[in-house]
Amino acid sequence: MTKISLLKGDITRLSVDAIVNAANTSLLGGGGVDGAIHKAAGPELLEECRKLNGCPTGEAKITKGYQLAARHVIHTPGPVWNGGNRNEINLLHNCYHNSLELARENGLKTIAFPNISTGVYGFPKDKAVMIALFSVNQFCREFPDALEEVVFVCFDDENYDLYKSILIK
Repeated sequence: MTKISLLKGDITRLSVDAIVNAANTSLLGGGGVDGAIHKAAGPELLEECRKLNGCPTGEAKITKGYQLAARHVIHTPGPVWNGGNRNEINLLHNCYHNSLELARENGLKTIAFPNISTGVYGFPKDKAVMIALFSVNQFCREFPDALEEVVFVCFDDENYDLYKSILIK
């Protein structure tokens, strides 16, 4: 059975098999968690990402972790919130599902997720939390032996409190 846990802190410092990067479609770095991961991993991450030729929203690609404590980075571009009328909910679900599937395919047992699309992409945080938890729980029911632990890592109090209010119930 997969353990699901919650942390408040810096995802770039976690020693897990993979951290998920809330990337943009170019995979070449950006702001928020994307920029922090690229900075902490070092220039080799950007070099490898250049060879991946981007990634469509909702899909996922994997790289090495380089100077991170995590062995790998799974990059997934989340959707920009446009009021919920442009398939944003399904695309965000796909971010989680496809990241977990990549972890499973690569034999990874521990994975950490940031809050995908809730920063400058404007996805409502309460909706994003529900989608994240639903997606991870659905995957873990479908593949009960695939993962040992999924960690949700929140950098800010608002996201942390939203996850905590649902996970503690």
